[in-house]
Amino acid sequence: MKQKGFKSTKQRDIIANEFLKTGEHLTAEELYKRVSEGHKNIGFTTVYRTLKLLAESGLATERIFADHLTRYEPVSAEEHHDHLICLNCGAITEFENPKLERMQEKIASDFGFSIVDHKMEFYGYCRDCNKDA
Repeated sequence: MKQKGFKSTKQRDIIANEFLKTGEHLTAEELYKRVSEGHKNIGFTTVYRTLKLLAESGLATERIFADHLTRYEPVSAEEHHDHLICLNCGAITEFENPKLERMQEKIASDFGFSIVDHKMEFYGYCRDCNKDA
């Protein structure tokens, strides 16, 4: 965040470290619960603002899935990935498929379209929730 011109504080560092080490898709509320367990002096607003700064600095991506909650995902050096989202338990599974990516590029090319960015989300039921059905 410092490299992007944002002030570094002890609280922001604690929040950023907790967020980045989870590697999960978290809402501000979920991250606040994790952080506040060990740091009662950190408020929800500080967590929320820090997540926004992480997104502005390119260290996080905001994602809004079908439940309309804003989740933050750490940006990694990995390739682009897509998501499988369980409508029952809310589990989010990331996956990569080079064949699917090539197919998307071909479709765009066929229409003379230049893709700048995209996201693909599949909604359904995970393996565990399918067992219960």
